[in-house]
Amino acid sequence: MSEVEESLKRIQSHPGVVGVVIVNQDGIPIRTTMDNATTVQYAGLLHSLAAKTKTTVRDLDPSNELMFLRIRTNKHEIMVAPDKEYLLIVIQDPCQS
Repeated sequence: MSEVEESLKRIQSHPGVVGVVIVNQDGIPIRTTMDNATTVQYAGLLHSLAAKTKTTVRDLDPSNELMFLRIRTNKHEIMVAPDKEYLLIVIQDPCQS
C-alpha cells in the first residue's frame, strides 16, 4: 500500500472524520473518501477559498505564507493544508471528535 493510501486511511480512522479529499493545483480532486458530488463541491469551493486566502496573507505580509486553514461551522469543521502542488482537505463532524 502506498504512503498516500496509508495516510488517508489513518486520517479517515480518526473519530468524527467525515471525509478526506486531495485536490491538485488546478482544483481537480485526485483522491477522495467521499461521494463524487460532495467531493466536487468541496474541491471547487475550497480550492478557490485557499487561493484567495494565500493571496490575502501575502498582501498583508509578503514574507508570510499560508500554512493551514481551519473553518468551523455548526455542522462541520473543515481543515485545509495547502502545498505547492496539492490541497489536503479534511471534513470533520466537531460533535464526534
